[in-house]
Amino acid sequence: MMNTSDNITPSSVVRPATQAGRFYTGDAKELAEEVDGFLARHKTGNIYGNVAALIVPHAGYYYSGNVAASAYSALDPKKQYERVFLLGPSHHEWLDGASVNTEADYYATPLGNVKVDRETAVQLVTADSVFFCRPSAHSQEHCLEVQLPFLQRVCKFAGKEVPPIVPVVISTNDFGKLKRMAEVLKPYFTDENLFIVSSDFSHYSSYEDACEVDARTGKAVESGDVARFVATVGENARSGKRNLVTSACGEFAITTLMLMLDGHYDIKHLMYQNSGDADSHDRSRVVGYHSYAFLRRQANGFTLTVDEKKWLKEMAFQSIKDSLDGKRIAESTPSYVTSSLKEKCGAFVSLHKQGHLRGCIGHFGEDVPLYRVVAEMARAAAFEDQRFTPLRREELDDIDIEISVLTPMRRIHSLDEFELHRHGIYIRKGSRSGTFLPQVASQVNWTKEEFVGHCSQDKAGLGWNGWCDAELYVYEAIVF
Repeated sequence: MMNTSDNITPSSVVRPATQAGRFYTGDAKELAEEVDGFLARHKTGNIYGNVAALIVPHAGYYYSGNVAASAYSALDPKKQYERVFLLGPSHHEWLDGASVNTEADYYATPLGNVKVDRETAVQLVTADSVFFCRPSAHSQEHCLEVQLPFLQRVCKFAGKEVPPIVPVVISTNDFGKLKRMAEVLKPYFTDENLFIVSSDFSHYSSYEDACEVDARTGKAVESGDVARFVATVGENARSGKRNLVTSACGEFAITTLMLMLDGHYDIKHLMYQNSGDADSHDRSRVVGYHSYAFLRRQANGFTLTVDEKKWLKEMAFQSIKDSLDGKRIAESTPSYVTSSLKEKCGAFVSLHKQGHLRGCIGHFGEDVPLYRVVAEMARAAAFEDQRFTPLRREELDDIDIEISVLTPMRRIHSLDEFELHRHGIYIRKGSRSGTFLPQVASQVNWTKEEFVGHCSQDKAGLGWNGWCDAELYVYEAIVF
């Protein structure tokens, strides 16, 4: 299902699809096929049940559709958001603030009409004068409209309605005003809502310069440090790169998003391309496209920094390589291992080759430091998963490593304490035990009672209702 014209009345205000035939085709059938084709390229990618926000490009689909699809494919198709906040730049006029479309009831696309949450839009305008409604800022603006067909097709596949949208275009370089915007928006930055920030990155430099500039800007976004992001954009502007107009046209929307972060989010870089990758005949003036997913961290306070995650991945790879070279895992603790990496919590290591699982083994690590669990599970996934032949040396360069770090387990006494998609379940009774990782919920269409029942029956061997008198534990997974 999706929002269509069924509920539109003669008094409804519908913002027309002004960019159909420009940034994307105006033919509904062709548009659906085009978007579906982009999404199909990422059907084996990771799905995250805890997506709080996305950064998605907004160029013509020919150029940026593949990168946009990488972002929308990361959304859990079973999760229903209450509303979607669309934040992007104003390409046509300077606002020195943010315009919220409080006048439209629907946004039209060739695929149908998407409802606007006018009540929430009005609440923003009422909350602070930094928000207002300027209709001309929305009438021809493409950055939000081009997101809608992707939302419509993703929801169509999942058999659910497109959530109402809150359209916001931002243009001000007044950092104080951006902070005020973030303060008003933050109460809405909850698990019930999805924020989509629409932004392209470098504009009009050469292919090589774009890759260099976009790498710097991308790392700044990935750091989650808003001061570093703002400084990097400024440094890029002063770099002297020929024809570089901006390193992020959605700079102010990205800044607003980053100002809402409070340390409880992981930032997952999904994909990078630039227009030169789509059209190799013209690489003298290109536009860069990144996609990101901002993942809400677990509530128990256990976190890993970007550097710690990078180190764990490097160590997992080295552990597999050392095994192929006949070396054992070192017994001593490296001096640079942090306190978080010494935490006695578990991990699963998954190996993928060309998008297909090539091995996965994990351990809860109640008596083993995290860094060592990862090293051991990487080797086990490569050589001991009975579902696959042992990894060969010639496959090593084609292997992608995904690590799921399990936060310390917490005993629960009722399923009321268990949250589907957020928690993994561990069931123990006597010598029998079994677990399902949190991300299993994204792969099946079970209720939480069925989730626990299947774990009890299929994993722990206790029967469907065996969990009722067993010990139950929940944990969360930091996936990277």
